[in-house]
Amino acid sequence: MFLLSLIRIFVCMNAAIPTFVELGRRLASFGRRAADEAVIRAAVEANPWFTPDAIRAAVEAIRLEMLQRERLEAWTAPYRIPVAAPKRVLVVMAGNVPLVGFFDLLCVLASGHRCLVKPSSKDRVLTEYLLDELHAIDPALPVEPYDGTSRPDAVIATGSDNTNRYFRAAYGDLPALLRGSRQSVAVLAGDETAAELAGLAEDIWLHNGLGCRNVSMLLLPEGAPFPALRPPQLHPKYRNNARQTKALVEMTGGSCLDLGGALVVEQADFSTALSLIACRRYRTPEEAAAWLAVHDREIQCVVTRCLEHPRRVDFGRAQHPRLTDYPDAVDTIAFLEKL
Repeated sequence: MFLLSLIRIFVCMNAAIPTFVELGRRLASFGRRAADEAVIRAAVEANPWFTPDAIRAAVEAIRLEMLQRERLEAWTAPYRIPVAAPKRVLVVMAGNVPLVGFFDLLCVLASGHRCLVKPSSKDRVLTEYLLDELHAIDPALPVEPYDGTSRPDAVIATGSDNTNRYFRAAYGDLPALLRGSRQSVAVLAGDETAAELAGLAEDIWLHNGLGCRNVSMLLLPEGAPFPALRPPQLHPKYRNNARQTKALVEMTGGSCLDLGGALVVEQADFSTALSLIACRRYRTPEEAAAWLAVHDREIQCVVTRCLEHPRRVDFGRAQHPRLTDYPDAVDTIAFLEKL
């Protein structure tokens, strides 16, 4: 009986992994075919904050970090999956970053559950593109759009703090993994290399700073000069936000550093303006670590090489989450394993 259980787990687990490995193989050429270009154009039309380069970057990050066989096998190995009794798990996706909801879909299917997908209207084009690709690989894959006519068994939902309150009201009677707003931090030593600063620029501005993994707070040593950060070619919407924000700051008697379409202001806490990057000085590494601890529930990841942190990533890697970089530091597979 024990041997049969092991065989069942081995067969089921490896039925999901090859599907995603094949998806990764197909995505290796994404953006180089006419059909892909049509998908990219449609995605940008549906969400003007998206850009073709950002879409390609998001797809490539998923392909390299989440769809490699060795990584998938190592990731799933510690868990008792696939589950013995599959449930219908609704995944309510955000739309601030291209394909930001893909990881939850992957988690649900890797754990052996049926995935009901409710994409954001802002990212429906890309989500439906990947669903079509998955069904082309395996027509029997248990994933489908959610039509809202039946009650799911569990929910994973991601959105703003306001939508999170709606999620709690709508799904409070179900096992639920609900995520709200978070921001990310970079802790600098003051001697970062040009390559590290180029990586930090990507951490800050890729996806126009709209993602929870985008760095929006810099911790700098006292006395260190402000780093030579160079914004990329910024989205016109981002530049408009910066102009409006700068005018508001100056009207209230404040001041900010203009990096050329992006702003920096020295303040103790996170900024609420998209284009305004907060900066805080610290005297010792211990003081920086203490600030991170106090704000832990607000932080998604920490970009640094001078401090240890459980959600630390290297410069230039904030937008390349690994399979074990669970949003809000909550193990999604462990949640699904217990349903």
